[in-house]
Amino acid sequence: MSNAAKPLPGVLRWTLGDLTITVMNDGYLQGSLDLVTGIDKDEAGSLQAAGFRAHDPRITLNAFLITGPGRKPVLIDTGMGGFGGDTVGRLPAALAAAGVRAEEIGTVLLTHLHPDHAGGLITADGAAAFPEAELVMHADEAAHWLGDEALTRAPDAAKLYFVNAAKATAPYADRLRTVTAGEVAPGITIRPLPGHTPGHSGYRIVSGNASLLMWADIVHLPAIQFKQPEAGMVFDVDGDQARATRRTVLEEVASERSFIAGAHLEFPALGYVTRDGAGYSFVPELWVAAV
Repeated sequence: MSNAAKPLPGVLRWTLGDLTITVMNDGYLQGSLDLVTGIDKDEAGSLQAAGFRAHDPRITLNAFLITGPGRKPVLIDTGMGGFGGDTVGRLPAALAAAGVRAEEIGTVLLTHLHPDHAGGLITADGAAAFPEAELVMHADEAAHWLGDEALTRAPDAAKLYFVNAAKATAPYADRLRTVTAGEVAPGITIRPLPGHTPGHSGYRIVSGNASLLMWADIVHLPAIQFKQPEAGMVFDVDGDQARATRRTVLEEVASERSFIAGAHLEFPALGYVTRDGAGYSFVPELWVAAV
C-alpha cells in the first residue's frame, strides 16, 4: 500500500485556556447488539437505524493528551495496545502525528482497567510503553482488578480481564499512585463515576475559565444510550449503578451546558449534551481550522 493510500491517524488538537487537548483515535471495536443490556434488542436496533448507524455497532475508542507551558504531557488512557485486533492499537501513530514521544509522557491517568483503556500501557514484549510516566488510577479500580486475591475471586468468565489488567500495569508497579478524589495533576481533578467498573472515573480539566469533563465510558453507543440512558453494556461490572451514574451525569452536563469528551464518543468526541424528549442528544462542538 502506498503512503498516499494509508489511513491517516485520527488526531485533533483543541485549545482549552492555555492548554492543548489532543484527541487521538485508537481505532474501533466491532460490536453487536448482543452487547446491549437493559433494553429490548429490537429497540436498540431501531435506535441504531434512527442514528444512521449500522445494525452491528462499531465502538469508537479515543485517548486524550494534555499539553501546556511548563508541564510534562499528560495522557488519559492508552488505547488497546496489543490486546486487540487490526482495528485498534493506533495510539502510537496518533502520538507520533501529534509530535509527542512516549518517553515525554509524565503522567498516565487511567479511567479504568479494561483492556481498551489500559492495554496500550505496554509494548509487544511487555515493557512499559511510557517509561518515564507515573500511572494514576482510582484506588477502588486497583483494589478490584490487581493482586492475587483479585484474580482468585474473579468470575471464571472475567478472569482474562484480571490477568490482562495485571499484565498491563506490572511495569509500573513502583510508580503507581492511587487516588480517591481531588487534583491528580495540575488543573486536572478525578471524577469518580462508579458502575461500569468499581473505580471507573472521568477527569475534569480546567484552565482559566475553560473546562472539559472527559467522562470515560458513560456512553459506549451514542446512537442508543443518549436516547435511552437505561441501555447498558455487558461489560458493566454493576449494571444498575452504571445506569444510575449515566442518568446523573447526563442530566448534570445537560443542565450545566458542560463541555464534555468521551472515550467512546465518535471522533473527535468533543461537544455538549442537550435534553431531547425523555432522553438526550449529543451536539458536537464546531471545529474551526486554525488560522
